[in-house]
Amino acid sequence: MHTQTTYYQTTALEDWVTDLYIKLNIFLPQDINEDYIAREQRIFLHRKKMASFYQIAGRYRGITIDSRESKIKQREIFFHELCHVLRHSGNQGMMNKAFRELQEWDTKHFTKYAAIPHHMIQYIPTNDENVIEHMVNMFKVTPELCEERLIQIKKGISNKRMNTYAIHFN
Repeated sequence: MHTQTTYYQTTALEDWVTDLYIKLNIFLPQDINEDYIAREQRIFLHRKKMASFYQIAGRYRGITIDSRESKIKQREIFFHELCHVLRHSGNQGMMNKAFRELQEWDTKHFTKYAAIPHHMIQYIPTNDENVIEHMVNMFKVTPELCEERLIQIKKGISNKRMNTYAIHFN
């Protein structure tokens, strides 16, 4: 079946997230579960009334999420902290500003990809006028994150289409 998503070119980070999810048997939006992901990655997950953070000390890896946040915000915070645990090293307080900003850029994109992974965009009714509402209900994240991801997907489809047509006309 030929869909618009055929034109979408994934990034290396999107592929990394998809590979992780496939290894964890996460194929549908309802399969995305923070407790399951943390357990499978041997990460202790805590929800407490305190600022969210991650911690790595020797073999211990933990994520603490501020339980005062809404459930959908907690989910986004989890993905943010998960990125730090799985992909980053070093103490951000000790690193230079440029490297710290690079890690934060990575977590921002990782959060979008982990919350709404590429291999699940086929379930998004992109032509529906209530698409953001559907995405919020399906992926259990904020409307803002859904809108950012949808814009990114549409821009990726548009760019790939333009590159495909440019190749044919050159």
